[in-house]
Amino acid sequence: MLALRLARQSTPALRSTCRRTFFGFSRKKEPSVVAGRARKPEDDEPELFHLHSQSPSPALRLRGERVKKLAACPVCTSVDKVRKNVKHECPDCGWPTHCTEEHWEQDNEHAKYCTRLREVNEDDHDLQSGRRIDEFSMPGPIPYGETVSLANWDIFWYTRGFPSIDTERAGRHLSKLLTYPMTIAGVLHEYSSLNTRNQRVTPEGLRSLVALRTTLHVPMGAPETHGPSPDRPPLRIFILGSRAESSLPTHVWNQLSLMFPSATLSIYHIGPEVSLPKVSLPAEEQAQAASPQAAASPPEGKDSLAISPSDAEELKSLKIWKPKIAELKMSKFTRNEIANYGVPSYTSPINDQLQIAALRSPYADIHAQFGPFDPYTDVFFAFQPGFGFPSQHTPGITQIASQSEWGSVIPLILETKCSLFVTGFSPEDVERDVRSLEGVPGIANEFDWILTPGENPFKSLRWEVAEFDPRLMVRNNWGIWGIRGQSFIRPFA
Repeated sequence: MLALRLARQSTPALRSTCRRTFFGFSRKKEPSVVAGRARKPEDDEPELFHLHSQSPSPALRLRGERVKKLAACPVCTSVDKVRKNVKHECPDCGWPTHCTEEHWEQDNEHAKYCTRLREVNEDDHDLQSGRRIDEFSMPGPIPYGETVSLANWDIFWYTRGFPSIDTERAGRHLSKLLTYPMTIAGVLHEYSSLNTRNQRVTPEGLRSLVALRTTLHVPMGAPETHGPSPDRPPLRIFILGSRAESSLPTHVWNQLSLMFPSATLSIYHIGPEVSLPKVSLPAEEQAQAASPQAAASPPEGKDSLAISPSDAEELKSLKIWKPKIAELKMSKFTRNEIANYGVPSYTSPINDQLQIAALRSPYADIHAQFGPFDPYTDVFFAFQPGFGFPSQHTPGITQIASQSEWGSVIPLILETKCSLFVTGFSPEDVERDVRSLEGVPGIANEFDWILTPGENPFKSLRWEVAEFDPRLMVRNNWGIWGIRGQSFIRPFA
């Protein structure tokens, strides 16, 4: 007892630090941060906020230059009725937002979106910082007996076993990467949060989803078996107008396959802007890509449609914008399929449960090659197709009414009686696309609603900023809705 008493008297500092009262849980802890750097959570964390012109990343410096060439000062356009390009970079968000500092101080609306712009700025610098991004580590197969919840991102990451998703920034990074495959899984899976209880799935939609789920899942109580079988043929997923989603790494799409351990998936990316490996391009396109002069000289045998020298000189002065299409890395299993489909295409078997193919062509030109269709084994997705946007080829009408764009595609899909799910990047975009269906011949009154328009639980959590106007920010796959060709035979009605 004497030794214990002496020990307590000799360590007053230890006694004061270890003492804890009953009401100590409500006492605020003293912030242990370095003076002048309270904004940073850790002393060794790299600085993520930079002005675009002072960014350590060359790609972000170039983006700042593009914004200065494309964006107009909002004060000049609204007050002075004059267009002036932005030059001044906001010290709070780091983006070029106004032509001068005076206009930046006058603009009271800038505070509404300044926080989001700073968030995007820091997220991009985090991706360019060179650190190991642990949140991109994907989990493997779902252990036997475990169930994955598809209520929202947070619960999905927890029940699926994703590591290192402990900050909002990590969630934004990963949601942007997984929004495309998980949007598909969030609709088709039997544990989807989109159901009849929340009135998102209609009675007709329930019939369509039950048909697809008989292919994706084994009957209740039956053991999970891998690979195709006569009872469960492969499910074909057609992604129409595919763009950025066609360039995702294969291990990202494999997360969709892992959600259905008993199914075999065949994913088809179709559209004029899909990403392809070099081996899948025609020989003449490869030559044009290697030699810019080859594109200027017309091919032989085109005498009647050849461009005259005078017209060629005029065309040189025109600036025709073409989207930059990412080039895919070819694996040893990648096959060139141009001989089978007649268009630049490839097929890559990922494993015994997943195969990915891409065809660079308008869907209407190759629709017949995929027939016949079956509502039990075929489903269509269109990610942010822009049905309601003005047509680029026919002035005065929308893209869904233009026969050279979506006007010739949607009637073909409705004839198959297969489900079509469409996403939009904002509430306005979803409403615009839905309203564009009205009054279009061959589409209006020819479909049943299977999924009512609403928010997508697996939308991207990251804001995407328009370079021509930083005030415009959207989220990929914000909303989702679905239709199917009208069925006149309804035995269960």
